[in-house]
Amino acid sequence: MPSLPKVIFGTSSLGNLFCEPTHEEKKTVVEQILKSNPTPFFDSAGKYGAGLALEELGKCLEELGVAPDKVVISNKLAWKRIPLTTPEPTFEPGAWVNLKNDAVQDISYQGILDCYHEGNSLLGKYEAKFVSVHDPDEYLNLAKDDADLEARKENVLGAYKALSELKAAGKVDSIGVGAKDITCVDFISDHVQLDWAMFACSITPYTHSDFARGLMKKLAAQGVGIINSAVFNAGFLIGGDNFDYRKPSLESDPELFAWRDKFTAVCKEFSVSPPAVCVQFSFLFPEIVAVALSTTKASRVQSNVDLVNAVIPDGFWKRLKQDDLISIDV
Repeated sequence: MPSLPKVIFGTSSLGNLFCEPTHEEKKTVVEQILKSNPTPFFDSAGKYGAGLALEELGKCLEELGVAPDKVVISNKLAWKRIPLTTPEPTFEPGAWVNLKNDAVQDISYQGILDCYHEGNSLLGKYEAKFVSVHDPDEYLNLAKDDADLEARKENVLGAYKALSELKAAGKVDSIGVGAKDITCVDFISDHVQLDWAMFACSITPYTHSDFARGLMKKLAAQGVGIINSAVFNAGFLIGGDNFDYRKPSLESDPELFAWRDKFTAVCKEFSVSPPAVCVQFSFLFPEIVAVALSTTKASRVQSNVDLVNAVIPDGFWKRLKQDDLISIDV
C-alpha cells in the first residue's frame, strides 16, 4: 500500500457534526493541518454533512492556495446528496447541524461510481486518490433475511468491482474499507485485494479482541495496512460521555466506569496522558500504520500530531497488564 503519515485527519467537523463552525474557523483548522505535514492526509466522506465536508475541504484548500499534488484526500463512498425536504436530514438524525442537503445510501457498482464522481465534483480542483466503501457493515446489518443479506453482499462486491476498475484505470491510487463491525472487513478481504483497512472502535486499550488482532495479522499477510480510528472509544476513555456511539450510564455499565477510573489512576501515577496512551497503544501492533484523529479546533491540531510521537514507559504497559486493564503482553 502507499506510505501514509502516522496521523490522518478526519473531516467530519467540516460537515457540521454536532456543531456548526464558521467557514473561517474550518479554514483555520485546515491551515493548521497543512502546517503539520508537508503532504497532509484528509479523510472525508459523502456522508459527512451530506457532502458539505467535501465541499468545505475543497473550498478551504483552494482559498489557502494548496496545489492538488500537495495534499492526499480519502473519500469514503456510499452516500449521495439529495434535496432536503424534511426539517432535518433523514440520515443520522440529531448528528448534523443546519444542513442544506440530505443524503441517501447507494452501495452498488453504479452507485459507488456515482458517489466517486459526485465527491470529486464537490472537491472542486481536488480529487480523492484513496477510496473505499463507507460502513459496509451497517449496510449488511440492515438485511431483512438471508436472501436480502446475499443480495447486499453482492452489492458490496459490485461496489468494489467499480473501485478496482478505477484503480486499474489509474484514476485512484488505493482502495480500502472502513467499518465498526470488522467481521465485514474479514468477508471483503476474502474477495477483494485491499490496500488498507480502517478499524473503528476495535483496537483501543479497552477493546482489543482476539478476533480483531487475528484479522490484523491476516490483512498484514495480504499486504493490507491498518488505519486505526475511534482510538478513544468515541471519547469515553479520555473522559467523554459517549462510548462507541452510545451514552453509557453508571447504573447500566458499571464495569466501563470502573475500568476508566483504574486506567485514569494508572495514567496519573506514571504521568502520562490518557489521549497519548490511546494513540500509542495503536502502535504496539506492527500492523497499524496510522491513526485517524479529528478536531474542531485549530489549537488542537499540533497536540494531536504530538500524540503520535509521545513516549510511554514500558513499565506503564506492564502495569496495565498486571491490573487486567489490557489483555496483551507488551
